[in-house]
Amino acid sequence: MDYEVTIADVVARPTAVIAARTTWSEFPAVWGQLLGEVWDCLRAGGISQGCRNIMLYRDNVPNVEVGVLLDQPCPLTGRVVTSALPAGSAATTVHCGPFGEVRSAHDAVLQWCTQHGHRPTGTRWEIYGPHNDDPAQQWTEVYWLLS
Repeated sequence: MDYEVTIADVVARPTAVIAARTTWSEFPAVWGQLLGEVWDCLRAGGISQGCRNIMLYRDNVPNVEVGVLLDQPCPLTGRVVTSALPAGSAATTVHCGPFGEVRSAHDAVLQWCTQHGHRPTGTRWEIYGPHNDDPAQQWTEVYWLLS
């Protein structure tokens, strides 16, 4: 897939997340549990839709935040806390297709940054399009914060 990478000045966006320190090998088994816990909290607070899922990778450990964009008040309980996606200059693209193939969008952003002299900080995130069971209709915004 060809990706169009651009630079965007992004603003901090409020989130409801669970922060975790994990390993790359454990992360595929962990993220679904964390996201499910966030959604359980939201549903208990009266929100059942309208919040896009996000994953924020703060570094390569990885220290992650898994949750949703939250632009409305909701009581948060348990491990679910308020946070925000970073603000600043970011290289970004959109991956169209199955969520499981989003890695190729990250690779495209990093390659583009190298070719154009931009330095990613290592902090990156994904904002997932609204739920759709059809992989052909799935899309994900990918961002890499720049230094």
